[in-house]
Amino acid sequence: MIWFGFGFNGFAQIHSSARSKKESQSDEDVEVKVIAPVALRLSTCCSDEEKLLQLVGASWSRIAFLQRTDDGNVCLSGFRSDSPARKADNYFPQSYGCLDAQVSERYLTLAFKDRTECWSLDDMDSAPVWRMKHEPGENRGLPLVPGGYVVSAPPFLHILSPHLCGVSLALGMEHAVLLSGSGAVYTWGSSSHGQLGHGELGREAEPRVVEGLWGMAMEGVAAGGWHSVCVSGEGDLYTWGWNESGQLGLPCQATQRERLQGGIAAVCARLGAESDSKEVFISIQAFPALLDLPEEAEVTRVSCGSRHTAALTCKGDLYTWGWGEYGQLGHNTTQTLDQPARVDFFADRGLRVVDVVCGPWNTFVSTEERDPTSHTPP
Repeated sequence: MIWFGFGFNGFAQIHSSARSKKESQSDEDVEVKVIAPVALRLSTCCSDEEKLLQLVGASWSRIAFLQRTDDGNVCLSGFRSDSPARKADNYFPQSYGCLDAQVSERYLTLAFKDRTECWSLDDMDSAPVWRMKHEPGENRGLPLVPGGYVVSAPPFLHILSPHLCGVSLALGMEHAVLLSGSGAVYTWGSSSHGQLGHGELGREAEPRVVEGLWGMAMEGVAAGGWHSVCVSGEGDLYTWGWNESGQLGLPCQATQRERLQGGIAAVCARLGAESDSKEVFISIQAFPALLDLPEEAEVTRVSCGSRHTAALTCKGDLYTWGWGEYGQLGHNTTQTLDQPARVDFFADRGLRVVDVVCGPWNTFVSTEERDPTSHTPP
């Protein structure tokens, strides 16, 4: 399994191997925009066990890998405030034996068999800034913890009612999206951009079921900066919230301006899409909207950046759309798209995408070789 990254690289979280020929790397040496997928090389962390690494989180300036072994460790790549070079990839020593992790700009949360801890990335040699003990086997996948969920700033623990039976939780900039064991979706927090999906632009202090999805069992949820996405058991994709950069896959003014300037004509031609101007634009979608991917592709997993979205299909194809200023869509361009487009890089190389994790301004995917007997040309 090989991990690839593309998009914002201002802290060498993608081109981390570029330092191999130098003792340090200045800001001027960093290629900030990586517009085509690049294989990650975390030499300090991976050694010969690269295939055991799973990317578990990405913040604006760093990414976190978890080594899936009996004595799991977390490897951080990107900005390091305690490093003279400011950029490094090394194991976090206090993560030995952890089962899961999530990273933010200031904190690293670690889940162990019997406890969950938050560590300050500004002072990694001190004690954890927060810790809770729990019975072994109660972990459900971060940010969920027994009795609630963990956020990236104090107070870390937020209580959830046990009747929700949450199995997955995604956190946006100002809102949360919860998937229950029954397949129902609950949201709460700010709905300033319609990201709660209740048809209102107010605020919900407590989890409220998204009625527009009621009766349809969902299997996955994701939250961007101010938008939300979920995937049904049949592989259907639903989006709602802010569409300023086309991150919902709906027509937006930003992409229209680029079309009029002619910058996206080649991309539209390749996709077989119409390049004519659109008269209807959607800035805010306050109810869930069904989004059809090309060729009726069935979605198995979805991840959101600040203003872009990435979806993985059952065939192992990756589709991306939304804001593309830093190349985070992977189409070898910095154009913004308001419709899903397949990232041809992987299919052209006989690779099947098996996982996707979006950072705010970048995207990371893991791949494996396609089965030649099941491969069909695009």
